[in-house]
Amino acid sequence: MSQEEQELIRSILAGSSEAFEQLIAPYGDRLFNTLSHILRSAEAAEDVLQDALVQAFVKLNTYQGKSSFYTWLYRIAVNLAFSYRRRERPMISMDSQKSELGDEPVSTMDAVDAESLRSERAELLYAAIGDLAEEFRAVIILREIEGCDYETIGGILQINPGTVRSRLHRGRMQLREKLLPLFKDSSAP
Repeated sequence: MSQEEQELIRSILAGSSEAFEQLIAPYGDRLFNTLSHILRSAEAAEDVLQDALVQAFVKLNTYQGKSSFYTWLYRIAVNLAFSYRRRERPMISMDSQKSELGDEPVSTMDAVDAESLRSERAELLYAAIGDLAEEFRAVIILREIEGCDYETIGGILQINPGTVRSRLHRGRMQLREKLLPLFKDSSAP
């Protein structure tokens, strides 16, 4: 933990809410992006982010400095996101979606531009990540999207780096199994 973070934490514990804003400012956008990927909803991510920040503020006196503040904050937020997903898991059948929204419109365009194809593939990737079991989804998001190292991921998820590597490998294999048939089909002329 940096000297600046230590000083900000002392100020917060002494009653400065402005210091808390300074402490969390560098992490807000990254944390929101991580939560958006986990929850697949910007609104849910915003709710969980606010809950995580409130919880971090209230429990700051329990922060022991054994891990970085970033890791501690992410651990709170990711745990809240998983709890939120378990509580809010709606079951929607495809048949009910069809009856509500009708059949999907069919495009009359002959060609697909590269940007549309890239966008469609990104949506397929994020949907496949969202379908992974939580233990794999969290590791994939933190490593591949957030760029965290194994030690940081282990700290956030409270698992050892070997488990991080194992889950990352298994998550990548599951993604490959889900995506390979889709990308083969979409690349055909």
